Amino acid sequence: MASVTSLSDSVQQHLADALASALPEADGVDPLLRRSDRADFQANGILALAKKAKANPRELATQVVSRVTTGDELIEDVEVSGPGFLNITIADRAITENLAARYADETGRLGVPQTENPGTTVVDYAQPNVAKEMHVGHLRSAVIGDSVVQLLEFTGENVVRRHHIGDWGTQFGMLIQYLDEHPHELDHEADEVSGEEAMSNLDRLYKAARRKFDSDEEFKTRARRRVVDLQAGDPHTLAMWQKFVDESKIYFFSVFEKLDMEVRDPDIVGESGYNDMLAETCRLLEESGVAVRSEGALCVFFDDVKGPDGNPVPLIVQKSDGGYGYAATDLSAIRDRVFSLKATSLVYVVDARQSLHFKMVFETARRAGWLNEDVKAFQLAFGTVLGKDGKPFKTREGETVRLVDLLDEAIDRASAVVREKAQDLSEAEIAERGAQVGIGAVKYADLSTSANRDYKFDLDQMVSLNGDTSVYLQYAYARIRSILRKAGEVRPAAHPELELHAAERALGLHLDTFAEVVREAAAEYAPHKLAAYLYQLASLYTAFYDKCPVLKAESPAQVENRLFLCDLTARTLHQGMALLGIRTPERL
Repeated sequence: MASVTSLSDSVQQHLADALASALPEADGVDPLLRRSDRADFQANGILALAKKAKANPRELATQVVSRVTTGDELIEDVEVSGPGFLNITIADRAITENLAARYADETGRLGVPQTENPGTTVVDYAQPNVAKEMHVGHLRSAVIGDSVVQLLEFTGENVVRRHHIGDWGTQFGMLIQYLDEHPHELDHEADEVSGEEAMSNLDRLYKAARRKFDSDEEFKTRARRRVVDLQAGDPHTLAMWQKFVDESKIYFFSVFEKLDMEVRDPDIVGESGYNDMLAETCRLLEESGVAVRSEGALCVFFDDVKGPDGNPVPLIVQKSDGGYGYAATDLSAIRDRVFSLKATSLVYVVDARQSLHFKMVFETARRAGWLNEDVKAFQLAFGTVLGKDGKPFKTREGETVRLVDLLDEAIDRASAVVREKAQDLSEAEIAERGAQVGIGAVKYADLSTSANRDYKFDLDQMVSLNGDTSVYLQYAYARIRSILRKAGEVRPAAHPELELHAAERALGLHLDTFAEVVREAAAEYAPHKLAAYLYQLASLYTAFYDKCPVLKAESPAQVENRLFLCDLTARTLHQGMALLGIRTPERL
């Protein structure tokens, strides 16, 4: 089914035609329509137009009103207010008919169009490190990235997912060398253990190796030599490295499964995946003059990037000892994504603290001609997760918080809330709903905050039934499903002939803007805009539910029409939450 024209688009077109008819030079001028508290919509575009045409804005507004057909299928009433604003009231029939068209969309897309000329976007997100446990800092990249992927795919973009895991470099030389010298420590993690146990063993070994690396100069030299063996493809070193990667992946998959996120093995292309490209990347940059040798290292300089001493801080692509830094890998990944994957957009969901690095990497790639007008790169930079005290989230001992512990606690808290409310749920159902509510609560708290802002991790608030939480939205959905079940044989059906209550109008006008919000959230990589829309939808539904009896409405037609509004709200909540990566249980 083709996309459904929203009421605002229809009104916008009506007003644009009336403007052009009143003032021929206004053809194509935007009436600047927006939702309003005074009426359904307000148009503000006449003020600027009158100024330009040296006309009296109120008189021009009156002329435009005389050319708008009111009392018809779309616009009930238009009046001039203030210095020349137009207040517009939509006909009840138009609201119901427009929603009925969304409801009838057999694709289940609720009238959301798919882009006609999709590009290919590579989204780089959820980047854990091999041999290290995932901590709270990994949460935001995973959750924000997953929602951006869902939004882009839903609007028709071709999306390539990439998990750029930390699986290469000095730390592996250190870890492999340590295990070679302390083979007895391998026994613990050679047993058949779960992903989490294997990872905590690896994590313990990593910390022991790091202590030795920092305190023993001779070990440090041996470890660095081992990195060279790894990069050169020495079979024994590679085999040990592969073991770390495989064990880490089992753990990653278990964490992502707990987060209710799909992470596929082919999408995991870590730093090691670009190893064969590094030398060529350096050669291309040096030959084109984008990078220059400075004290033996291959560097790219920028006029506007200076250190505290006022001297330029370069991007080091290759160190003076011949080793490669993160920049060489990131630039090689850009080459691969642009030339092999044919990407038109690159989105990096990465901590804001790496903004300077990415600014320099993107500028280098632009100078090399790999990024241009047709290929854009964007860092979706996110802020820090804070504790209730407003400081970066740590354990009492000052350690970073393990992600698994955090998720388990969220599930426990949510299960308690579900158990308290559950009337007819079995223990298995309470456990399943507890996981959906707990993980949903964690994701929503993250996604309802603009990505670039820090946010407080407060589980009590997250699993609260009141306020802007996913539990509030999930309960609104479950309540609607309960009403639809109680309706039994009575089917939802639109009745455009009925007059609407003010609460029905408010709910209907908000439902009508779903496609617009989804499109905007996808285009701006801004899941928080969708989260804000859904919270308002649940709030408007609550107001409707309080003021408008559904099953005990005045007439059979009104019962059907209100059930139709309920069902469309439920479908919109379900689809919107899915785009945030959050489940909506049928019963709570």
